[in-house]
Amino acid sequence: MDEESLPLRERLNLETARIHWRELERYFASGKVIQVNTELDLIDVAVCLAEDQVQPLKAWMAAQQVQLLPDETAKTWAEQLPDNLWAVVVAPWVLVQARA
Repeated sequence: MDEESLPLRERLNLETARIHWRELERYFASGKVIQVNTELDLIDVAVCLAEDQVQPLKAWMAAQQVQLLPDETAKTWAEQLPDNLWAVVVAPWVLVQARA
């Protein structure tokens, strides 16, 4: 079975990977990086975004669990270069989560 024929959740899971801040900088500069709080499952959020599930996304955004990456966080990551960032692309967005 090729990757394209897999269910969305499985495909997004396979496309999730560690990423370094330097690789995210250009996406951040264009306003395309969405930060996902560690309390949420990165794949759950990606599936909701890909399927345009508005209600859970609105709730997470209202709780600031899903948001455009704040400038302060980007500055911290640029200075500290953390190695615990995980990302998945749901075009045109890059969802990123810092893992413990």
